[in-house]
Amino acid sequence: MNYSVLIVEDDLDLAATVVDYLELDNISCDHAANGIAGLQLINQHHYDVIILDINMPRMDGLSVCKNIRELGQTTPVLMLTARDTLDDKLAGFEVGSDDYMVKPFEMLELIARIKVLANRRSGQTNKLSLFGLEIDFALKTASRNQRVLQLSPTGWKILEVLMRKSPQVVSRNQLSQLVWGDNFPDSNSLKVHLFKLRQQVDGENEDKLLHTIKGQGFTFRKNDDSK
Repeated sequence: MNYSVLIVEDDLDLAATVVDYLELDNISCDHAANGIAGLQLINQHHYDVIILDINMPRMDGLSVCKNIRELGQTTPVLMLTARDTLDDKLAGFEVGSDDYMVKPFEMLELIARIKVLANRRSGQTNKLSLFGLEIDFALKTASRNQRVLQLSPTGWKILEVLMRKSPQVVSRNQLSQLVWGDNFPDSNSLKVHLFKLRQQVDGENEDKLLHTIKGQGFTFRKNDDSK
């Protein structure tokens, strides 16, 4: 199984070593040298695991982790630090990190932890329940207020992305990339699939859950006045 990882680390030599080693294990890896750049990549791409150095310029790893958790991001976060103290570990867990490694570390252990975090996430989130919409992504069953939904394969992918990132707004480019990869069709295809998905999800006399936020993208949440 291939994984996609982001490492946010200001030590360029360490980052280059990690990227090269992960790619030898068929783990694709992006790199950002500071927290601000890391946040931009997180908002633009989907990652299976995010690796954050605690001490970085512009925005430290704790602030990055807190920021993405407040936006509803559930991607597993692995913290890196040069200090092996209980206070550091507790600070990381308090802002929503999932694991912790102390520098220097063995690359084989890093790979093992990445795979555990990525697999744990996929195994725990097969079922979602938001605003009366019940989804089982493993069994491909969906219902809202006991009304069974009939979704196309592309509809399933779109709904999964928006539900997992709810209430975060997902840009058109990000949604297209997560659904189709780099070979996504023209914008009209996404428009048609969203229209059909809305017909299934947003029934008559039910709160609208799929919203278009003008100039920003799409979101899954209750009635929104900023269309």
